[in-house]
Amino acid sequence: MNIQGKVALITGGAVRVGKAITLMLARAGAHVVINYHTSASAAHETLAQAQALGVDALAIRCDVADLTAVQAMTHQVQDRFGGVDILVNGAGIFRKITLPTDDLDAWRTVTRTSIDGAFYVSNALAPAMLGRGGGVIVNIVDLSVWNPWQSFTAHAVGKARLLALTQQLALELAPTIRVNAVAPGPVLPPPNSNDSQNAALAARTLLERWGSPEDVAGAVRYLVEADYVTGAMLHVDGGEHLAQYKRRAKA
Repeated sequence: MNIQGKVALITGGAVRVGKAITLMLARAGAHVVINYHTSASAAHETLAQAQALGVDALAIRCDVADLTAVQAMTHQVQDRFGGVDILVNGAGIFRKITLPTDDLDAWRTVTRTSIDGAFYVSNALAPAMLGRGGGVIVNIVDLSVWNPWQSFTAHAVGKARLLALTQQLALELAPTIRVNAVAPGPVLPPPNSNDSQNAALAARTLLERWGSPEDVAGAVRYLVEADYVTGAMLHVDGGEHLAQYKRRAKA
């Protein structure tokens, strides 16, 4: 797909990796819809940066886990742009949940955003994509799909199910809509991390360094433009998913 002149919606598109994806698409000439839930000031800052690149841009507050809110957002997008050509499901909540737990609300909050949210948005926007004759969906997962992260069970389960949804949507929506996923590794330090923790994370990759949000955005761009790729999953992790084998060899 040629990105120039297309319409893209990015959930979680106001901050961090989502922001990098939003601005990459805007630089490539796409009109962008920035979905956010709580990051209002960041969303409007990202909106202004996108508009400065010469494209049309819209910021919409919407909890993607709320079906009614997603339906309202879909109507706004259709009224403004007639639909979207590109959807990036990047919204997520990164929260510790230690099992067993009595905090079922926290479990539901995390999993409903990554699973139900991606499904609600994709399902709501797919009919117009099909009507426009084509579209691309890219879902953002991470390495917790394959390697469990202690105390982040809800997050890991949500991402694993999002990868399964990626494959199922690729099957169900073919050949008109292509659906793929990106799995970032260490590209942006978590809040409150320190230099020692960041160095340890870098050492866990084959490249022994951090990546950047722009590395993830570049992978998303590839998947948008690669017309013969669907149902695929692309690691952008500096080789972290293979680094355990390097450690074993040294041992």
